[in-house]
Amino acid sequence: MSGNLCPICGKGRLETKHEVRRYGRGIDVTLVNVPVHRCPSCGEEILVIPAIEALHKLIAHDLAHSRGRLRPGEIRFLRTYLGYSSTDFAHAMGVTPETVSRWESKQAPQQMAPTAERLLRLMTLQDKPIKSYGLEDVGAGEQAAPGSLRLRPTAAGWATA
Repeated sequence: MSGNLCPICGKGRLETKHEVRRYGRGIDVTLVNVPVHRCPSCGEEILVIPAIEALHKLIAHDLAHSRGRLRPGEIRFLRTYLGYSSTDFAHAMGVTPETVSRWESKQAPQQMAPTAERLLRLMTLQDKPIKSYGLEDVGAGEQAAPGSLRLRPTAAGWATA
């Protein structure tokens, strides 16, 4: 894509750099060495995330194997990774949609019961994710957080950095 005209302004030739970016989406993940195309004319940035299904699988499995309790953003990420709406997830977990909302609330979160959390982790390791992802807030220019999961693209998909 480097050298192509900017799709926004149509004037500048895109310049490519590999950068470290925070993934966002309510989870603590940092992407390392990801291509970012930038227009020198209008300043538009285009973040390229290769093999996004493999990236989401790696993140989901890392969360499922993590030792700490799942945080609200992580629960939401795993739910969407599995392809559930909040209502469908509530039904699958045997709780009300309001309970799911409290699990995923950043303001006043309610921790999942250990058995419910274990079930979510097992579901993550067994089920196949959907193929559609909401990408509107991915890489929204956030800087990498210290101590976050650091991932880099490889020829085979993704690996820890």
